[in-house]
Amino acid sequence: MNYYSINKQAPNTSFKDAVIRGIAPDKGLYFPETITPLPKSFFDNIDELSYNDIAFEAIKQFVSPDIPENVLKDIIKETLSFNFPIEKLNKNISTLELFHGPTMAFKDVGARFMARCLGYFNKENTNQVTVLVATSGDTGGAVANGFLGVKGVNVIILYPSGKVSDIQEKQLTTLKKNITALEVNGTFDDCQDMVKQAFLDESLTSNMQLTSANSINVARWLPQMFYFFFAYKQLHKEHKDIVFSVPSGNFGNICAGMMAQQLGLPIAHFIASNNANNVVSDYLKTKKFSPKPSVKTISNAMDVGNPSNFVRIQELYKNNFETLKENLSGYSFNDKQTKEALKDIYNNYSYVADPHGAVGYLGCKAYLKNNPNTHCVFLETAHPTKFLDVVEDTIKENIDLPEQILKIMDKKKKAIKIDNYEDLKSVLLG
Repeated sequence: MNYYSINKQAPNTSFKDAVIRGIAPDKGLYFPETITPLPKSFFDNIDELSYNDIAFEAIKQFVSPDIPENVLKDIIKETLSFNFPIEKLNKNISTLELFHGPTMAFKDVGARFMARCLGYFNKENTNQVTVLVATSGDTGGAVANGFLGVKGVNVIILYPSGKVSDIQEKQLTTLKKNITALEVNGTFDDCQDMVKQAFLDESLTSNMQLTSANSINVARWLPQMFYFFFAYKQLHKEHKDIVFSVPSGNFGNICAGMMAQQLGLPIAHFIASNNANNVVSDYLKTKKFSPKPSVKTISNAMDVGNPSNFVRIQELYKNNFETLKENLSGYSFNDKQTKEALKDIYNNYSYVADPHGAVGYLGCKAYLKNNPNTHCVFLETAHPTKFLDVVEDTIKENIDLPEQILKIMDKKKKAIKIDNYEDLKSVLLG
């Protein structure tokens, strides 16, 4: 499989080079040249396949021939070392729990997959690779954990000061070894802009090998397809029209779901559930994509004012607005509505959601008003204890801390404070 830049001003390249580069020389995101649907027999026999088997069949065309099949199977086995259960709330709504990994966030899968791919590519390379990543919440912890101790790889994580939860900050600032955390005086968009600027800075790229572990990197983005296959396997016997409501920030997750749909997965529709950062839900109403500064919310991992992966969604639909709108609905909800949803889910179904899942739940309810015969699955993207103050204060109950959280609570934060790109550049060159 080769990859091309969406900006179409750079040479096509292999999966390996796309992973190592992160972003194309013309500033574009990489996209696969072809998407070959899986055979009907795959879906007919999906109940007989393990999660590892499903993941292997879903992604092998995108990594071949750069990763041999036996190596890919090992990478998948190490990546998917935890479960992805469905919890049914009522006859029309279920949630897919994506928080059973080491950092209790959906990004564990992509981070672990990418770390192992990069480790394989770098195993005989004496040169260091620097992974540069911006986080609005969960990405930082997942990347830090996934890359911890990987030979020949240094990880630099930028996060906005005061705009991630205490637990999220602990997860990305306490691991040390080959992980460095930079606390940025600004927003997530500022962090993301600095990362993009670094990739275009020849004084850096001529001295070091930079790559990204945000979902702009194909090895972080594509494995997120797996979730949708796993949900389908659990639900398809009982429900025909399955709709996914995805809490959306940088839009990598929902774009990966659309890739799964292109592979033949029978998904009836997608819902982009936004918080107050509603660039895409506005676009679906106006046809105008107008990035704007992000605003702080209680669902902070979605606080993105210029979602990078939306260009991949537009590419997937050949920039045809009407075709995209047939397959994607968008809704936006504020913090007050999110808290009401947290209470609604807990009081009516005895289920404790996190603020991001609550936004996804609201997307389901909005869509079901006009589509009552579908079954809507919202993605529960992070464990509620990662947002302990908000969740406990809202539902008026104490939540037990899981082992993954308990083991980091007493660790000491270590982060370098920076204000601007020159500060980042100084850290990289220093």
